[in-house]
Amino acid sequence: MGEGGNDDNMPTEKKTGVKKFFSRDAVPTKRVPTLCGTNYPLSILFIIVNEFCERFSFYGMKAVLTLYFLNYLHWDENLSTTIYHAFTGLCYFTPIIGAPIADAWLGKFNTIFWLSILYVIGHVIKSVGAIPSVGSTEVHVALSIIGLIAIAIGTGGIKPCVSAFGGDQFNEEHVQERAKFFSIFYLAINAGSLISTFVTPVLRGGVQCFDMDCYALAFGVPAALMFFALIVFVGGSGMYKKYPPQGNILGSVFKCIGFAIKNRWNHRSKAHPKREHWLDWATEKYPKKLITEVKMVTKVLFLYIPLPMFWALFDQQGSRWTLQATRMNTDFKGFVAQPDQMQVLNPLLILILIPVFDLGIYPLVKLCKIDFKPIPKMTIGMIIAALAFVVATVIEFKINETIPDPPKGGESFLQVLNFAGGEVTINGNFKEPALNPNDFKDPEYLTFKNTSDVTVTRGAQQICSKAIKNATAYSVIVQSADCLLIEDPFIKPSHGLAAVRFINLLDQGLWNVTFGDHNFTINAGGASDYGTLKRGKISVNAYIGSADYTIDLGLLDFGGAYTAVLTEIRGDKITAVVVNDIPANSFHVAWQIPQYFLISAGEVMFSVTGLEFSYSQAPASMKSVLQAGWLLTVAFGNVIVLIVAQAGSLEQWAEFILFAALLIAVAIIFAIMGYFFVPVNLDDLKEEDEKADIDDEKKVVPNFYEMTSDANMEEKKTKI
Repeated sequence: MGEGGNDDNMPTEKKTGVKKFFSRDAVPTKRVPTLCGTNYPLSILFIIVNEFCERFSFYGMKAVLTLYFLNYLHWDENLSTTIYHAFTGLCYFTPIIGAPIADAWLGKFNTIFWLSILYVIGHVIKSVGAIPSVGSTEVHVALSIIGLIAIAIGTGGIKPCVSAFGGDQFNEEHVQERAKFFSIFYLAINAGSLISTFVTPVLRGGVQCFDMDCYALAFGVPAALMFFALIVFVGGSGMYKKYPPQGNILGSVFKCIGFAIKNRWNHRSKAHPKREHWLDWATEKYPKKLITEVKMVTKVLFLYIPLPMFWALFDQQGSRWTLQATRMNTDFKGFVAQPDQMQVLNPLLILILIPVFDLGIYPLVKLCKIDFKPIPKMTIGMIIAALAFVVATVIEFKINETIPDPPKGGESFLQVLNFAGGEVTINGNFKEPALNPNDFKDPEYLTFKNTSDVTVTRGAQQICSKAIKNATAYSVIVQSADCLLIEDPFIKPSHGLAAVRFINLLDQGLWNVTFGDHNFTINAGGASDYGTLKRGKISVNAYIGSADYTIDLGLLDFGGAYTAVLTEIRGDKITAVVVNDIPANSFHVAWQIPQYFLISAGEVMFSVTGLEFSYSQAPASMKSVLQAGWLLTVAFGNVIVLIVAQAGSLEQWAEFILFAALLIAVAIIFAIMGYFFVPVNLDDLKEEDEKADIDDEKKVVPNFYEMTSDANMEEKKTKI
């Protein structure tokens, strides 16, 4: 068992007559259980499990969000990207709401508790919105947006509170134990992210509900994990040290800055003594110590100005990079990855790369007598992230090379499917092919120009003559006595889906073919439209009257378009000849690994270093302010992406190049700003704090110092 707090519930104040500007109003005194007699409070287990579950719920829901917008709400790629980044940005704006609530009103525990309830409600609303039978598309959209707003407020509101609340559980003398707690806490975050970004895409794509991907389950499991996180957090309530609200430090900083600006403006036309720093105009109202600390914070915040561009690139893993993966082949020889599952690479690589950098790369650089300071590290991290987008651009070009070009003006395409029972000849302005009736596998489109019609003959007998148009693709289905000419859209299916249509060569007449939410009615000699479905070995149902049959289509692959020609009935099955109209995705998603590796390496150098740098440059009372500033850089980065996405005027490869170029330019600006940045020396800061304390005390008892000689001044200060 360990003890926490002092002997009473009231703070111990220095008998100076000067109240500390910021201090805790009370210190808990009850004994708290510890882990096996160590200095680790048992309560931190509840906090770590809570954080793991919360991060699982957040990243799990977020992993499938873009495809939910595309395939369930049927938004286009630009709108899906816009809403995705608007949500992400809101998640990082709301910490500036949660921190003041905890500091000035509810305290950390109550803030986490109440906002977690809102968080759970948001997840539930989001999950209900993914149930097709709940209502119309408008209802689904409304529920989704309401749920996302509640989740953003919940996750952002508790973000600045949970880790700090965990740190509060330790006694002040247990510094090493507290440091290890934060390492375990960070591990819980990445473990939750790693597992959820692997599991929830499987729940989405590996489980079918309502005849489609099970988004309700993919959102419902994170909702259940968040509810469990809340139960675990409340379960440790009796063991926590709970400090009451301590005062809104963030609000005090803004008020100090606002007063300085206002005071300077009011004295703009008057004769006044020159002041060394613009914040010195707040000395009439605020203590010198606070002003000194705000100066330090604003200096670092100014350095933050270029940083949002890094996050603009980084957070596209869940939007543009996921959309890129939908246009690639994700079959790993038996294991078929979901496009949104590729995001698991980032937390996995982070867990690998942090020790590689800390134990390998940085020590090697140090052995080379290179002083690798934080700002150069962050600059290199930005450049590496930009290189990730250069790689993504190359991948985009390679993907585009696999997409067949549609017919241009002055030419047409013709795909011939021969069911005539013998060799046929196609007459047109192109090489005359001789087609074997059994050669049905992946017939290629033939290109012909300046032709108004094509003629199909078998020997000396003309089977048919069909008029064609320029810049159009056709399929001609040749039968023994006639031909069926069908105009083809020649559009590659998007989002990793396959497409199939049916041509009815059966004698019985009107057939109904159903799969997913498609129901095609096909006359004898007729053709259906294309219907999209998930990649896989597909069987569909066909019925005529009360008779029900099965059609086995085989493997319909990612991004392929297929024609299934219904030829004969055998028992309860219909034989279909399946041909590949448009090739499936052939460029493998494994080629995305280099760009994920680069963005993760950039994150280690940029984000981890940036957090450490910010912590070292902030006085103790201002660390939460800089944390809020850091989170706001993430929010503004997502705003940049949604602006570019909403513009929607660039091809994807050009957009990637734009982001890479902007980040390199910003890295150069950041390096120049860093060159002129003078880091804070902690020893000097302590001296400044001591001087500021004395100056603030002099404001309270000025006559005392005026009556004291220089000889005994130090003695009197010591007594105070």
